[in-house]
Amino acid sequence: MTRILVVEDSKFLRLAAERALARAGYDVITAADGERALEAAREKQPNLILLDLLLPRISGPDVLKALKKNPATAGIAVVVLTRLSSKNAVRLRQDGAFAFLEKSKLDLDKGCGALLAVLAELLRTLNLEVPVAAHSQTAGVESSAGP
Repeated sequence: MTRILVVEDSKFLRLAAERALARAGYDVITAADGERALEAAREKQPNLILLDLLLPRISGPDVLKALKKNPATAGIAVVVLTRLSSKNAVRLRQDGAFAFLEKSKLDLDKGCGALLAVLAELLRTLNLEVPVAAHSQTAGVESSAGP
């Protein structure tokens, strides 16, 4: 089962993503700040991390750098979720991000269908398992994001 760590300080977005991913068949772990994100990544070894950039305690970019410097977590794919513009994508990729997704393009306030579709696409690129339940929840949702 594909394990995903959701790192998001907004309780609403974190819970919404957690519920949607769990319903889709993923094993989900969450963290509300950068410090807990690093701990969870080391302890739980997720297959993929959805990382918000604006986090308390340790910022998202610093979490990304720390993950990539630590041999125990360097191989984990990190997908950055942010409200910031895509001009940051180049720097984030240089720091080790696998992909960059703008929250505004995912319409998270209207549900998690677009997120699930993009996530399934990214997981296939990584040759990771996409649960059968995820396929039914993303039917009809188009995706243009990718690595």
